[in-house]
Amino acid sequence: MIEQKLKKVIRDVQDFPIKGVLFRDIMPIFQDHQLCAEIVDAFIEELKDYKIDVIAGIESRGFLFGMLLAQRLKVPFVPIRKEGKLPGNTTTYSYNLEYGSATLEVQKSSFKAGQNVLIHDDLLATGGTAYAASELVKKQGANVKAFAFLVTLDFLDGKQQLLNHSSNVINLVSY
Repeated sequence: MIEQKLKKVIRDVQDFPIKGVLFRDIMPIFQDHQLCAEIVDAFIEELKDYKIDVIAGIESRGFLFGMLLAQRLKVPFVPIRKEGKLPGNTTTYSYNLEYGSATLEVQKSSFKAGQNVLIHDDLLATGGTAYAASELVKKQGANVKAFAFLVTLDFLDGKQQLLNHSSNVINLVSY
């Protein structure tokens, strides 16, 4: 089962990025090309009953599997980035994090009205970043069809914040 494989590889880092936080480091996953392929296959299996028109990957680790998923599903990939990282006209959304605040942006006209968007990121904690990405999708008239995360920190209950946008919240490993 993919969850057990991931739990063996994901590394715990104490006191990162600030004291008191236990960081789940997914970088060791990328040393194993077979595990990466299995992750993509697992996401594709989870998404088989959804009609997805676009994958939106959240900077930066959401780009890693987000682009691979878009390729497999044969749909466009849209990067959602930190403020000031995209050229041209953008739409922004500001929000609070567990330990600060941030602003995300997406280029205008990245989504068409009515498109079904999968929002992908590596980890769901409190849900603030994924919620902000949802707001950017909705500002352009598209629908948040589902969320997909490699890791979910269930004890932080971030899924609750996302349910107003979509009840389809997928993850491969939970802590």
